[in-house]
Amino acid sequence: MSNKGLLSLMGTLLLFSFFISRRVSFILPDYIPQPVYSIPFDPINNDTVQLGRMLFYDNLLSANNEVSCASCHNSYNAFAHTDHDLSHGIYDSIGNRNAPALFNLAWQTAFMWDGAIHHLEAQALAPLHDSRELGSSIQELITKLQSSSFYQAEFFKVYGDSLINSKRVLQSLSAFELSLVSLQSKYDRVKQGKEVFTEQEKQGYLLFQNHCNRCHTEPLFSNFEYLDNGLPIDSILLDYGRFIVTNVEKDKFKFKVPSLRNLSYTFPYMHDGRFDKLRQVLVHYGNINSHFRGTDVKSIPLSFNKQSNLIAFLLTLNDEAFVFNKEHAFPERLKTELIKD
Repeated sequence: MSNKGLLSLMGTLLLFSFFISRRVSFILPDYIPQPVYSIPFDPINNDTVQLGRMLFYDNLLSANNEVSCASCHNSYNAFAHTDHDLSHGIYDSIGNRNAPALFNLAWQTAFMWDGAIHHLEAQALAPLHDSRELGSSIQELITKLQSSSFYQAEFFKVYGDSLINSKRVLQSLSAFELSLVSLQSKYDRVKQGKEVFTEQEKQGYLLFQNHCNRCHTEPLFSNFEYLDNGLPIDSILLDYGRFIVTNVEKDKFKFKVPSLRNLSYTFPYMHDGRFDKLRQVLVHYGNINSHFRGTDVKSIPLSFNKQSNLIAFLLTLNDEAFVFNKEHAFPERLKTELIKD
């Protein structure tokens, strides 16, 4: 579906405290800014999150009942799609972009590589209606859920009645996605005085601060802006990035700056997944010709040893506690229901 079609269709956090009866609280270390996303429903509670989690993993969302959100956003890959450079959907359809990792969404005000979506509650409509992804529709999904006694009971548990409508489905999905917070890496432990960097990690951190921090701003490691990083356009995909949304010439080739957290799990890199290794990314940034189209990023040539130091620091941003958190994985209740069927 085109962005225009999608727009017409539409017409923290947990890891630190996800608890107490039902409500989810936002308790953050002092170096982490407050979330900026305006949540249109209150409160976010654990029951809503768990319902969204089941929907996220359920193949019912796709037209052929074989693909789910988790097919492209795997919890063990920090909710990215490690196996493929481009997203894969129903009937092995191939998308035109790499599936972005899903975490720390509460610190963002727009979503997707081109920022086409400003409301997380509406974001699920994009893959749901895209013929290359889930290939379904919100109406078809509601019909399926309404015919399920399992989901009737689950919606009753959350909302006090068995009414299943688009608002509740999309709200539940967004609640789960907002609960995906990754702030427990070695970097975070160092910031909290619980660990120290190795000498190589220290050297890499200095390089990062001098060369990378302007775009991949601490502590979330993105400024969440849209920039042209000098990648040559793919001659087959012909993806012009944010320009597709704004139709503003200066937005050509600009894509959202991704977070550098969890890089060990979220490869391949870039909006089209063209790089498999971090060193390939650094080689690209060391050979940018900013004159051929006026990119937003200047060339950053680094020696092999300096590249190694920088990579050593970047690996401190991996959050194993987040990636292997069983509360994010395939829900046992849904697994039990599928076995019964």
